[in-house]
Amino acid sequence: MVLVADSGGSKIEWRLLRKNAPIEQAHTAGFNPYYQQPEDLHNILTGELVPKVKEPVHKVFYYGTGVSSEKNQQLIQDIFLHYFPGSTVEVHWDLLAAARALCGRSPGIACILGTGSNSCLYNGEKIVEQVANLGWILADEGSGTYVGKRLIFDYFRGNMPANLAAQFKARYPFTREEVLEKVYQQERPGAFLASFMKFIFQHLKEPYCYQLVYRAFSDFFENNVMKYNDYSNYPVHFTGSVAFYFSDLVRQVGQDKHIQVKVISEGPIAGLALYHQKDVES
Repeated sequence: MVLVADSGGSKIEWRLLRKNAPIEQAHTAGFNPYYQQPEDLHNILTGELVPKVKEPVHKVFYYGTGVSSEKNQQLIQDIFLHYFPGSTVEVHWDLLAAARALCGRSPGIACILGTGSNSCLYNGEKIVEQVANLGWILADEGSGTYVGKRLIFDYFRGNMPANLAAQFKARYPFTREEVLEKVYQQERPGAFLASFMKFIFQHLKEPYCYQLVYRAFSDFFENNVMKYNDYSNYPVHFTGSVAFYFSDLVRQVGQDKHIQVKVISEGPIAGLALYHQKDVES
């Protein structure tokens, strides 16, 4: 059996791949080694995943957040080897998950548009170039955090149309002080700011909301996709909740910039399962 995991801070999506058998799915709590203790991953495996594994596991492919350091990669490998001794365990970051899921074994530009944003140039085997990721405070163009930050700015500075501002206030009766506390003092400020994307999506026919998202996606294309040499010669793919739910607008902005957007998926796990089918046979 081959285990494939796409791990975020809030959830892990699993695919259990077996030879000549349907793909099985599992969903567990998430794990980020920068914010959680190893015991949390132990608890996830013993309580939520291992009981569903009915056959010996010979390969594990774990993709996730917070695994850029060798220390965290080794930590996760050791935990999996504890439960599946003798297996081969590979730990990779979420950007490679996007590239493999979206591009398979063909060259392309893989993009993430969710709470945050990221991109890379992939040659069909590995990531060969990446625009510097500067995080939600300095960059993350096109992401839910990026758009939400601008929305909050416009709301409190009086730049939002009055009728829309009234609807926003009725739905989110935050004071300025409460918003500042959530952004500067509480955990996961990016997720808080990105939560306003639902409001924007529901009011996307409003010119203000449409233009807000259009400009954010335009910023992403210009500062990510169009930074790669010969970008127009590569297919451009997206994964992430923002790209998925705003897919029509992503494609429109791409078209306006003479960039043909190909695959848009909500998450990478289905593509990863397809990518790793060959590992079931080997």
